[in-house]
Amino acid sequence: MSPTTTKPESGRPDAATTPSTSAYAAIDAGKPRTAWLRGSLQQLLAFASLIVIVAVFSFASPHFFTANNLVSILTAATVTGILALGTTFVIITGGIDLSIGTGMVLCGVMAGVFLTYLGWPLWAGVTATILFGALIGLVNGVNVSVLGIPPFIATLGMMLIAAGLSLVISGTKPIYFSETPEFQSIMNLSIIPGMRFPLGVAIFIVMIVVTAVLLSKTILGRYTFSIGSNEAATALSGVNVRRWKIIIYTLAGLFVGLAGVLSASRLSSAQPTGGMGLELEAIAAVVIGGTSLQGGKGSIVGTVIGALIMAVLTNGLRIISVPQEWQSVAVGIVILVAVYLDMLRRRRA
Repeated sequence: MSPTTTKPESGRPDAATTPSTSAYAAIDAGKPRTAWLRGSLQQLLAFASLIVIVAVFSFASPHFFTANNLVSILTAATVTGILALGTTFVIITGGIDLSIGTGMVLCGVMAGVFLTYLGWPLWAGVTATILFGALIGLVNGVNVSVLGIPPFIATLGMMLIAAGLSLVISGTKPIYFSETPEFQSIMNLSIIPGMRFPLGVAIFIVMIVVTAVLLSKTILGRYTFSIGSNEAATALSGVNVRRWKIIIYTLAGLFVGLAGVLSASRLSSAQPTGGMGLELEAIAAVVIGGTSLQGGKGSIVGTVIGALIMAVLTNGLRIISVPQEWQSVAVGIVILVAVYLDMLRRRRA
């Protein structure tokens, strides 16, 4: 049922206080335009922070602001950014997905199974891998919306399940794609003659455009904001919230599967022990970009800026020879600051 069919009749004296009225207002309040206006300041601050970080590292090292290194930053941002794009939808609904990191690894392992162990054609193996990621998202969505398990617990359980299955299926050993060299081209093939511009980065850019359109121009985006703004009122308006939550988590799973393909392609192998902590970087990218952990507000542009900040920070610290352990400390501080700023925004709202 469309939410417009429950708009109150002007002739009813109690129309202003009916549940359907509040539901209709909640959906209107969840419009992407309103969310964009409220989050524009945060996006500007995030973009300004990105410029400052780039300037600092450019002065700190002459090797930072070069064409090759900038491409390396974009390449590093691709996997985290794609995970963050899908997670943006989940977080706007007021949910969370902690399984995207290990889920990505499991999808990479399944790519190895499909292409190396079973010998499937490239297109079939890649498609099956992406759909396997959607299956992970579907299970998360059912656990959250049908079984009523809190998103944190449901996706935490899936994170552990995915990590265990990656080890079991691979036999705790990496799976190499030596027999399918064309698989490596998905991420690493340069698509601009005379310049190193990987195909994976182009895929990331296409996904940015696709998700931006989905979030701002479609009924999926409208209901995503509406559920995050007021889930109860949205349900009262006649929207099948359970179904749309399942769709949103499944969509996030598709991005997990795609990230698994690109990550395995970049490494030319499926590493069953990786992925832990990547979900925090993706969530941090989403929050840095202005998406609220409480739901109801967010944007794809902000998420992309957040992903670039995370990639620039990691790359810059590595270039100026900061030890790995201190890089982890810096990323942790960024995550804490991002969450704290989100809390401040909610208090002032």
